Amino acid sequence: MNNQNFSDLQLHPALQSAVDKQGYTQPTPIQAQAIPQILQGRDILGVAQTGTGKTAAFALPILHRLTYAESPSGRRPRVLVLTPTRELAIQIDESFETYGVGLPSSHTVIYGGVGQRPQVQAMKRGRDVLVATPGRLLDLMSQGHIFLDEVGIFVLDEADRMLDMGFIHDVRRILKELPEKRQTLLFSATMPDAITQLSKRILRDPVRVEVTPETMTVDLIDQCVLLVEKSDKSSLLAKVLNDPEIERALVFTRTKHGANRVVRNLERTAVAAEAIHGNKSQSARQRALKNFKEGRTRVLVATDIAARGIDVEGISHVINYDLPNIPESYVHRIGRTARAGASGVAISFCAAEERSYLRDIERLIRQRVKVVRKDEVSSAPESRTHQGHSRAGITRY
Repeated sequence: MNNQNFSDLQLHPALQSAVDKQGYTQPTPIQAQAIPQILQGRDILGVAQTGTGKTAAFALPILHRLTYAESPSGRRPRVLVLTPTRELAIQIDESFETYGVGLPSSHTVIYGGVGQRPQVQAMKRGRDVLVATPGRLLDLMSQGHIFLDEVGIFVLDEADRMLDMGFIHDVRRILKELPEKRQTLLFSATMPDAITQLSKRILRDPVRVEVTPETMTVDLIDQCVLLVEKSDKSSLLAKVLNDPEIERALVFTRTKHGANRVVRNLERTAVAAEAIHGNKSQSARQRALKNFKEGRTRVLVATDIAARGIDVEGISHVINYDLPNIPESYVHRIGRTARAGASGVAISFCAAEERSYLRDIERLIRQRVKVVRKDEVSSAPESRTHQGHSRAGITRY
């Protein structure tokens, strides 16, 4: 049980004020464990999913430590945060902005898919904190616009997703340019062998911080699966989304083309939806995410990789239009509807060819997912307050 308050962490008064302004009083478990260790300069191996308060767990102590650091010189950041997706990079940069509002430290974010000139200009002026995706960082380094020889703190975020997306070689190239004497913070939702080996190479006597085991998050979520013909998924999704209790839904597909197809099919049934995936332009992805965050779009359709950067409060439902072929991805997906101890609803569609994926998922979460018949999905439930109705508009008798 965490009875600690943020005030107990003895952060810089400006940071405490920023935290108060956000309405945070008690740190999350990862914040309570990681912040004191980072303040002491220790390396961290953090095993934690998005949504556990991980970004504040490293941003707050980094900003605190920067108040005692020398000003950055042009093109040479003091802190490097490396992250796999543009969306996540933008969100982390926004966190440094939010928490560091009363401090003189500076920050910027660089990623591909947009022009490099503003990014180059920002680095020329000098930035304490650089948040970056690997490809654009290496590109600007090769052009002589960024040097990493003064980095004192290196954060490798979402390390397992870096591996999934094929960035691990880029990460190794970047590591070669960092000073050997530095503080390293590595965060990963899972610890596959390649990440375990990498952590052993780059961390010095690390403190391991592990919070929210995957099954605990799963236990907070009302899960069910509908066995369905592949050809019936589209009409079933429209029927499910007709439920007014679905305030904000994140729908997952396995492919980019599948995401586009789902959006087109929903538009035919007058359900407004937008897609977010790697083939979309950066401006289109940011616009879709902004519309979803601000409630203008009720349904966001995403692939696993694009969704890794989505940290949106108030997602009432996650719908797996396609079951993932990697069982851990199921846990990551549905966890987006159970933020900070809240409950949520996860509905999965399972075609005959996806049954083996379902078995793998149940093995991982160590529980059976309740099977619900298609005819138990009510298109417009009258009430979900009496016994026998779930929040998903699915009758359970």
